[in-house]
Amino acid sequence: MRLRSLRDTRKTERAIMMKRADLYILTAAALWGCIGIFLKRLTAAGLTSMQSVAVRSLAAASLCLLWILCTDRAALRIRLRDCGYFIGTGIFSLVFFNWCYFNAIQASSMAVAAVLLYTSPVFVMLMSALFFRESVTPLKIIALAVTLAGCALVTGLLPPGGAPVSLSTILFGLGSGFGYALYTIFGKLALEKYPSSTVTLYTFLFALLGSLPLSGLWNAPELLLDRQVILAGLGIGVFCCILPYLLYTEGLRRAQAGKAAILATAEPFVAALIGIFLYREEVTIWKLLGMCAILGAIALLNRGE
Repeated sequence: MRLRSLRDTRKTERAIMMKRADLYILTAAALWGCIGIFLKRLTAAGLTSMQSVAVRSLAAASLCLLWILCTDRAALRIRLRDCGYFIGTGIFSLVFFNWCYFNAIQASSMAVAAVLLYTSPVFVMLMSALFFRESVTPLKIIALAVTLAGCALVTGLLPPGGAPVSLSTILFGLGSGFGYALYTIFGKLALEKYPSSTVTLYTFLFALLGSLPLSGLWNAPELLLDRQVILAGLGIGVFCCILPYLLYTEGLRRAQAGKAAILATAEPFVAALIGIFLYREEVTIWKLLGMCAILGAIALLNRGE
């Protein structure tokens, strides 16, 4: 009797931890959905896509390093042979997907770019099955299909006869989805050895090393002194980098990579709402149905098998 009670207690505790992990991931996705607010300010100040990535990485790396120096200096220690994980999360993922994502926003709209970004669960599910032996369940496949249908509706690819987005926008969007998927894979591997604060810090440090040489910011140092750039850089660094990456990375510790990727599709819903209400982007019945499909996929995934 006591043994059964202990098992029930442990099962309840695991369920609570899983729900907490889901909440972390959903909160991170909502914060990522706000990135377009700060990006538009950086673009208005004259920054290119890669310069915006560099400013974002610089702000996030500086603030995260300062925070860790004040709270837990032990989190700074990593092994040299493990740098490959952070090259993966920082350069292959963060720099590449942000560059693609920012270009997709400039080529279309915030809502379309955000939804195309969330083709990433396809890549995550395939790579998770390959590298982590995660099962591809019927529920995951259904949730993924509903998510992709939502993407097609929001971007105008469905229904036939609509006004689809350009090929370049689709390619940038798919590139951002693949790059984002790499963070989930490399991050999962890094979390086996390091806490989420360490993974987050070195992700941004390597992203800074990868983006700064390509940005050409040294040719326009006055941009870094612009008040609008400073405020937008701090905003994007705190609210769209440090906080969501800490939350997502901590949630990823307890959630399956495939499930985490689908839960994070809450971001395009938030981004679409911001685009519609703040920037008066076009809203159609198909776009609304697509947003509902994405939310439906998240709800379906949380029902369990």
